[in-house]
Amino acid sequence: MHSDRGSQYVSERYQTLLKAELVHHEDFQTRDEAKQAVFEYSEVYYNRQRKDSGNGYLAPFKYEQKITETA
Repeated sequence: MHSDRGSQYVSERYQTLLKAELVHHEDFQTRDEAKQAVFEYSEVYYNRQRKDSGNGYLAPFKYEQKITETA
Protein backbone atom coordinates (compact mmCIF):
# COMPACT_ATOMS: atom_id res chain seq x y z
CA MET A 1 0.00 0.00 0.00
CA HIS A 2 1.41 3.35 -0.99
CA SER A 3 0.61 6.08 1.49
CA ASP A 4 1.96 8.97 -0.56
CA ARG A 5 -1.41 9.84 -2.11
CA GLY A 6 -2.88 11.99 0.66
CA SER A 7 -3.71 12.33 4.31
CA GLN A 8 -6.82 10.15 4.04
CA TYR A 9 -4.54 7.14 3.53
CA VAL A 10 -2.82 7.59 6.86
CA SER A 11 -5.99 8.04 8.90
CA GLU A 12 -6.59 5.55 11.69
CA ARG A 13 -9.89 4.42 10.18
CA TYR A 14 -8.31 3.70 6.78
CA GLN A 15 -5.31 1.92 8.32
CA THR A 16 -7.64 -0.34 10.31
CA LEU A 17 -9.50 -1.27 7.15
CA LEU A 18 -6.27 -1.84 5.24
CA LYS A 19 -4.89 -4.24 7.88
CA ALA A 20 -8.15 -6.21 7.79
CA GLU A 21 -8.21 -6.73 4.01
CA LEU A 22 -5.73 -9.61 4.01
CA VAL A 23 -6.46 -11.17 7.37
CA HIS A 24 -10.26 -10.91 7.37
CA HIS A 25 -11.62 -14.30 8.54
CA GLU A 26 -8.11 -15.75 8.76
CA ASP A 27 -6.82 -17.69 11.75
CA PHE A 28 -3.08 -18.11 11.36
CA GLN A 29 -1.59 -20.88 13.46
CA THR A 30 2.00 -19.60 13.29
CA ARG A 31 3.92 -16.43 12.53
CA ASP A 32 5.44 -18.16 9.48
CA GLU A 33 1.97 -18.92 8.16
CA ALA A 34 1.02 -15.26 8.48
CA LYS A 35 4.28 -14.13 6.85
CA GLN A 36 3.64 -16.48 3.91
CA ALA A 37 0.13 -15.08 3.47
CA VAL A 38 1.47 -11.51 3.42
CA PHE A 39 4.13 -12.48 0.88
CA GLU A 40 1.59 -14.17 -1.38
CA TYR A 41 -0.76 -11.21 -1.16
CA SER A 42 1.90 -8.66 -2.02
CA GLU A 43 3.87 -10.63 -4.63
CA VAL A 44 1.20 -12.78 -6.25
CA TYR A 45 -1.87 -10.58 -6.09
CA TYR A 46 -0.87 -6.96 -5.46
CA ASN A 47 2.18 -6.75 -7.73
CA ARG A 48 1.17 -9.17 -10.48
CA GLN A 49 -2.63 -9.19 -10.77
CA ARG A 50 -4.18 -6.07 -9.22
CA LYS A 51 -4.77 -3.41 -11.84
CA ASP A 52 -3.95 0.19 -10.94
CA SER A 53 -5.66 3.16 -12.56
CA GLY A 54 -2.57 5.30 -11.90
CA ASN A 55 -0.52 3.34 -14.41
CA GLY A 56 -2.95 2.65 -17.24
CA TYR A 57 -4.84 -0.17 -15.51
CA LEU A 58 -1.83 -2.44 -15.54
CA ALA A 59 -0.62 -4.50 -12.61
CA PRO A 60 2.53 -2.95 -11.06
CA PHE A 61 4.71 -5.79 -12.39
CA LYS A 62 3.39 -5.37 -15.96
CA TYR A 63 3.77 -1.60 -15.79
CA GLU A 64 7.39 -1.95 -14.68
CA GLN A 65 8.04 -4.40 -17.52
CA LYS A 66 6.53 -1.97 -20.03
CA ILE A 67 8.72 0.89 -18.79
CA THR A 68 11.85 -1.28 -18.88
CA GLU A 69 11.12 -2.39 -22.45
CA THR A 70 10.67 1.16 -23.71
CA ALA A 71 13.76 2.53 -21.98
